[in-house]
Amino acid sequence: MHQFLTIIGIILVGMALRSCRRRIFRKLGALIYLLSTGLVTYFLTDGNIPLSIATIFIWFFLPWLELISRVRKMRIPLDNRLNEQRRPQLSDFPEAYHTISELEEIGFEHSSDYGWDWANTSQHYSFYWHPEERVVVAVSLCKQSNIAFSYVTVSSRNSDGKIYRTSNFPFSPTLKNSPNVAWNQIACRHCSLPSILAYHQKFIQKKGDSLDTLMMPDPDLLDSEVESDMRDQIRFNLKTGIITPTENDNFRYSFRGLCYLWRQFIKDMIRLS
Repeated sequence: MHQFLTIIGIILVGMALRSCRRRIFRKLGALIYLLSTGLVTYFLTDGNIPLSIATIFIWFFLPWLELISRVRKMRIPLDNRLNEQRRPQLSDFPEAYHTISELEEIGFEHSSDYGWDWANTSQHYSFYWHPEERVVVAVSLCKQSNIAFSYVTVSSRNSDGKIYRTSNFPFSPTLKNSPNVAWNQIACRHCSLPSILAYHQKFIQKKGDSLDTLMMPDPDLLDSEVESDMRDQIRFNLKTGIITPTENDNFRYSFRGLCYLWRQFIKDMIRLS
């Protein structure tokens, strides 16, 4: 009974820490959950420390169940085209409604709405651009099974073909970025447009480029640029062995690609905990 109450007490402490607003306390709560798993094994095995430690690390290998059972069987088109669409109901994406309102308030112009189906996910893009800021903002609306979320990606291009992107996408990328893309992923809690734009400008300057060298966006070419960027990314991942071509002009993740996705899962487990 003493051992049982000890475990219950530790779990309650973890729950209390996970409910805190400060991120460091939430991470400490996740660590306590892991320790409680090892403690259960320790009590059940009469003090087997090596097995208790191994039990803790089992959590980090659980993503392989998803990778082997579902992701390994996925077949994704090599050349996925954007389709012009009507904007979905923003009531399903409350944060997107706030973002679009901010865009319109600070002078961004709506360009177009496109979407595609990607890896069992329905994704919609609402493109906005600003001639003076020389940036394109894509408000992305995603639906996967019963999950719906939105995020923002700010993009700029210079005359040398370098692309700068800042995004509050809540997960790690599932494909490597092309060499000509400088990717700046910020925390998803940064949802204010002025804040995201400030991060984007600082990122460009940090990379040694000047805001004056950025090209003026062409609103009529935004969809074709996204398609071209995706084709470049797929070619790069084919070259690096992350994905491999299959029949019917599709691709699948190689074993190296599955290992890459596993590392991305672990990053998200640590970052989002």
